Amino acid sequence: MNLSNYLQMDPHLLVGLINTELRNHCDSLEDLVKTHHLNEAGLIEKLAGADYRYQVEQNQFR
Repeated sequence: MNLSNYLQMDPHLLVGLINTELRNHCDSLEDLVKTHHLNEAGLIEKLAGADYRYQVEQNQFR
C-alpha cells in the first residue's frame, strides 16, 4: 500500500487505510510508520485533526 501522500488525504479515508494496514500487516503504530517510512507525529496530528486517536490496546485509530 502506498501511503506516501497521507498528509494530502482526507482523514476519514486515511483512517480506514491505516487501520486496515494495522490489522493486516503491522503489529503496532511504530511498525506501521517504519514499514511505510511515515512521520509518526505527522500521522498522529493529521488524524487527531479529525478526532481520531491511536488506541494501543486495539492497535487502531478510533
